[in-house]
Amino acid sequence: MTTASLRPTILPWACGLLLVVATLAVTGANLHALGGLEDIWRALEQPASASFEAVKLLYGFAPRLAVSFVAGAGLAAAGTVMQQVLRNPIASPMTLGVAAGAQLALSLITLLAPELLASLREPAAMVGGSLALALVLALGWRRQLDPATVVLAGLVISLYLGAVNAGLLLLFQYDLNGLLIWGSGVLTQHDWSELTFLLPRLAAGLLALTLLQRPLSVMTLDDGSAHGLGLNLQRARVLTLAVAVYLTTCVVSAVGVIAFIGLAAPALTRLLGARRMRQRLLWAPAVGGLLLTLADQLVQSLAGVLPGLLPTGALTALVGAPIMLWLLRGMHAKMPAGQGAYFTAVQGTGWPAVSLIWLSLPVVLLLAMTVVHAPDGWIVQAPSAVLAEAPWRLPRLLSAAAAGLLLGVAGTLLQRLLHNPLASPESLGLSGGALTGVVVAMFILPTAGHTLLLGAGTLGALAVVGGLMIFAQRAGYAPERVLLVGIALKAVFDAIVGLVAVSGTPFWVELLNWISGSTYNTDWTTVAGTAGTAAIVLPLALALARWIELIALGDEQAEARGLAVGYARTLLLLLAALATAAATLLVGPLSFVGLMAPHLASMLGLRRARAQILGACGLGVGLLALADWVGRAVLLPYELPAGLAACLIGGVYFMWLLRRL
Repeated sequence: MTTASLRPTILPWACGLLLVVATLAVTGANLHALGGLEDIWRALEQPASASFEAVKLLYGFAPRLAVSFVAGAGLAAAGTVMQQVLRNPIASPMTLGVAAGAQLALSLITLLAPELLASLREPAAMVGGSLALALVLALGWRRQLDPATVVLAGLVISLYLGAVNAGLLLLFQYDLNGLLIWGSGVLTQHDWSELTFLLPRLAAGLLALTLLQRPLSVMTLDDGSAHGLGLNLQRARVLTLAVAVYLTTCVVSAVGVIAFIGLAAPALTRLLGARRMRQRLLWAPAVGGLLLTLADQLVQSLAGVLPGLLPTGALTALVGAPIMLWLLRGMHAKMPAGQGAYFTAVQGTGWPAVSLIWLSLPVVLLLAMTVVHAPDGWIVQAPSAVLAEAPWRLPRLLSAAAAGLLLGVAGTLLQRLLHNPLASPESLGLSGGALTGVVVAMFILPTAGHTLLLGAGTLGALAVVGGLMIFAQRAGYAPERVLLVGIALKAVFDAIVGLVAVSGTPFWVELLNWISGSTYNTDWTTVAGTAGTAAIVLPLALALARWIELIALGDEQAEARGLAVGYARTLLLLLAALATAAATLLVGPLSFVGLMAPHLASMLGLRRARAQILGACGLGVGLLALADWVGRAVLLPYELPAGLAACLIGGVYFMWLLRRL
């Protein structure tokens, strides 16, 4: 047998052995730094005279070690079942929205009935996770639960429910403050109660999966063959997914959201050679337990080096997102029928519609400046009152309008360049990359000015653009694949932002408001900087409109007409990155205006590039100006940030659009 023939067999086992050795080594080093096993035995034998270090080992380190392994095993089993039932290699509790639904349900029960949290946390998380998964399946049902569509729907649901949870956190900071860190997945333990909560429940779930092993094995076949073997597919899918949701919600209700373990562990299990369902149900929990244990032990090792409390969930996201990108290489995605025509159809010039949009903007801005919600109802303020409040109200309104314009440009460019009506700065991760660049710049240099922050945000967005282009070219610009890559990159940046948010820095509350898109602290300097960026981006986009239309015809036809496609696409994506960074500085990374505005412009018949850009810009201005007004006036005395208010509307639109395609 040659060396080349041995390599495929040895490599998987070498990876498994490396995982075991790394977990034992890091755990042993942490245990040695805290004392050792003899201290634990001493605390068990003589608890009254035990030292503080021994008590810390017995009631802190040891239960945390056990909980991390058990939680990882539960998530891995849930991910294995979801991938099997949906025939989808990147399905997991995180990518299907189950974890986000469970977390939101726990936030709601904390607000509405905190005294019942201890007794209802498991049922509440179960209901939230089940409803989220049901919504995901409903969105993907029209395309017969196509793998890419289902995961895309799950990630959209996760983003949307996360935005709702962020809004609740902003409105009820003191009530939900503890959920910020807990929601990131922190495994810190003070006794053995979480283990006694998790262990019997996860054992019951794993036993149920063992009993459902045969139906799960049959699901590998196509539906016709499964029916021929006597399997009731609908009932089997409901039962197995219910067990997977139960395992996930038990873990989330106990330790918070731990990202990507349910994705990475089944993938590594297949890499280790487990092909049969019995093998995967046996090995995947062990691999998941080792992965989460290793991640948590690394977090404990870094706790003394980095400031603040490090959430284990954020670290697993940093490791899991690259695994998701690797798994995407094997997925096959096709452009839905008729999707390409969305960008090339021409229905007149549309200039009357463009004129109508821009002429209506003064009315929208006047409404936002003069109409307020008073205790006795809606009123139109007198001119003197409007002028008195203009120094505070006008900058935030103009900043929201400028951000809407920039997002309109960025969304139109991305949708046309990638031939994808679901593309936007938010869904492709450009906003997340821009936000990460800005946050890192603020963390390193708290006194950074607007120009430096804009540069840092642009670099972050460009990093996402570079990653997208590499994967998009390999995937032939398949729409779902590009979107999934963008959302995976966004997960990495979200994890980085999450680490900064819980690092103990004094500006985390300001950061939370900013991430949600608050324009509350906007001043005239910020307005001037954003307006200056818009004055550069919009004319350039209009001047390059012919390039945009040629690229929409396809690379071969564009090159035949004399266009250097690579150069043109790079320059236009750079323009989209700059627009995204400037807008993210004002309204946060998740408003969905970059998705909605180009679509609304297209619905008005604006199919030519120049007309669609101008129409999307005007609609973006109006959408974010209205969102800022709604967030400021409707919930008085509470205030909802403009970006978050737009997200709550735009997320619903995204789901509706995904359902139609």
